Amino acid sequence: MVPDVARAGSEPHPFPHLSEKGEARMVDVSEKQVTARSATAKGMVLLSAQCREALRDQSLPKGDALAVARIAGVMGAKKTSDLIPLCHPLPLTGVDVTLHPNEVGVEIVATVRTTHRTGVEMEALTAVCTAALGLVDMVKAVDKHARLTDVRVTAKSGGRSGDWTEQEDGR
Repeated sequence: MVPDVARAGSEPHPFPHLSEKGEARMVDVSEKQVTARSATAKGMVLLSAQCREALRDQSLPKGDALAVARIAGVMGAKKTSDLIPLCHPLPLTGVDVTLHPNEVGVEIVATVRTTHRTGVEMEALTAVCTAALGLVDMVKAVDKHARLTDVRVTAKSGGRSGDWTEQEDGR
């Protein structure tokens, strides 16, 4: 079902990614203000006890899984517009990907920054997902059941809608 679309002279369409005909389109951001923007996303890769121990001991057969995952996350952020159909290609000014081994696996945190007309939430999410996939690829010989979970945006700043953090909405 396609929602009602804006008609000439009426209010703007409530879904900016839809054309007046209800077709998916890339939003025109040329009228938006250029501002410093950032987004942070997090996710978990759940791992077996044997795999967590191999990470700690640096005894994985493929080598330094955390370093490979970190680089995969940076590369993923840079390639987001190639992967997500309606994302704008953005000049990223910074990408930080950190991996935190813990008692159940590895938490991945990615923060992406730009100075542009649109936000970087999708780039942060893509960084987390590609880092997680890189990690899974590196550990799959030891843990065939590694699982990516709980991927979400946890903070954003800049732009018309302002700043937001996960804690502010009670989640």
